[in-house]
Amino acid sequence: MSNVALKNAIISVSDKLGLTPFVAGLTAAGVKIYSTGGTRKYLRDEGFEVVDIAEYTGFPEMMDGRVKTLHPRIFAGILSRQNHPADLAALVEHQIQQFQLVLVNLYPFEATVARAGVTDAEAIENIDIGGPSLIRAAAKNHAFTTVATSTEQYAEILAEVNSAGGTSLALRRKLAGEAFERTARYDRAIANYFARTGTSENQDSPPADAFPESLHLQLSRVQVLRYGENPHQSAALYRLADEQPKANLVQARQLAGKELSYNNLLDLDAALAIAKSLPNLAAAVIKHNNPCGASSAESAAVAIRRAIDGDPQSAFGGVIGFNCTVDAAAADVLVDPANFVEAIVAPHFTPEAVEILTTRPKWKANVRLMECGELGQTAPQWEHRRLSGGMLVQQADSLPDPQSEWQIVTATRPTAAQMADLQFGWAVVRHVKSNAIVIAQNRSLSGVGAGQMSRVDAVEIALKKAGERARGAILASDAFFPFADSIQQAAAAGISAVIQPGGSRRDEEVIAACNAHQIAMIFTGRRHFKH
Repeated sequence: MSNVALKNAIISVSDKLGLTPFVAGLTAAGVKIYSTGGTRKYLRDEGFEVVDIAEYTGFPEMMDGRVKTLHPRIFAGILSRQNHPADLAALVEHQIQQFQLVLVNLYPFEATVARAGVTDAEAIENIDIGGPSLIRAAAKNHAFTTVATSTEQYAEILAEVNSAGGTSLALRRKLAGEAFERTARYDRAIANYFARTGTSENQDSPPADAFPESLHLQLSRVQVLRYGENPHQSAALYRLADEQPKANLVQARQLAGKELSYNNLLDLDAALAIAKSLPNLAAAVIKHNNPCGASSAESAAVAIRRAIDGDPQSAFGGVIGFNCTVDAAAADVLVDPANFVEAIVAPHFTPEAVEILTTRPKWKANVRLMECGELGQTAPQWEHRRLSGGMLVQQADSLPDPQSEWQIVTATRPTAAQMADLQFGWAVVRHVKSNAIVIAQNRSLSGVGAGQMSRVDAVEIALKKAGERARGAILASDAFFPFADSIQQAAAAGISAVIQPGGSRRDEEVIAACNAHQIAMIFTGRRHFKH
């Protein structure tokens, strides 16, 4: 089909970005503009001649703008087919103009419901009715009608109008597909809002177990990666379409370094999660999605030094996360000739730190620096894990445990220093693959036993990693000890305090073993498996 010349356009947008030069280009090409409400006022203030849709339809806007474009003279003009004589006759009979361009971007429903404290009434008023209807009508009739739903499409439309006198079928079909994708995403956001908030007018938030009957994830591709977990696997990174800007890895800004890999992204996400969970200024070192070092200290430099010292061999080639700004002092620690770093994520980097990290070490500009912005406590998100033929969904294990529920179950009570280490170890162990054991002292990791089929093996590995640093240290276990044998191992290595969920049938035997060796032990009452 030949190009379709644009003669009449309906424009109704909430986002005015780029609108003025686009309309200037349209009017220069002889396109007549029809509009409503705020868009009409904006365009007239910009000096454009605009036909009021209410004047054209002979029907006024009403109900605070809820009804303005829903009229046969509008939709017949959008849906009419130029190769159907009956359609053209109907237009003549009812004095209806054909509209060859529809430009609509929808009420900002997604942004509205993402705001803290938004009311249900505000959410409802930001559900666009006329906009999706106009978009769908124009997209359906893309053989004759051009539909625009995004500012990114303006330049492509104008380029064809200026070069060919109208839009091509290839462009109109592409824009139609994007339009249907936009309305589908918009409707899904609304459905998700209702599923999340329930039907009760007085229900401010859903219960934790309020899983919708149907789950629809909306994802937008951010980039295609070089390869996946291994070179023979292809991969890409996607962003949740309705996710608002906040401190997370997908929306972080890359300041320097090579392209991120699939494994880099996994490890950076884990590093950021651990760093966020730790008190004070903290750093974590990740290797193969498990922490091999972590520390909380009075400065970023001390924290990263201690984190690397937890297991220098494993830290080589690792990925690092900070919960604080990386300054020049921390960068100086990282560029020690004995270190090699793949990637770093932090809320911020000082200019001096970026200069040091990208010019002084042997890896220089290769290190990937990801700036995620200020961290804050967020409500638990949903976690999704793909199974063959389906998906598991759960609430993320991201909130700290209430220490008011902790119980000291031994005769020996932990000292203040031990309690600080127990809190640190408990914050870290939930991020280690199960069966998980961590050894910590001075709020720094000394040894980790991760992903073992036997808890005894996990204890043995963690103690071996810690070596002499196990003496006086604490031990944290993500789940209960089924037998007292691990306590015997810990006592022989010099462990002074233990933290674990409790709940085994042999808890009394485990407690007795701790008492026999004057080891303090806390039951948290909460397990932190990470499979």
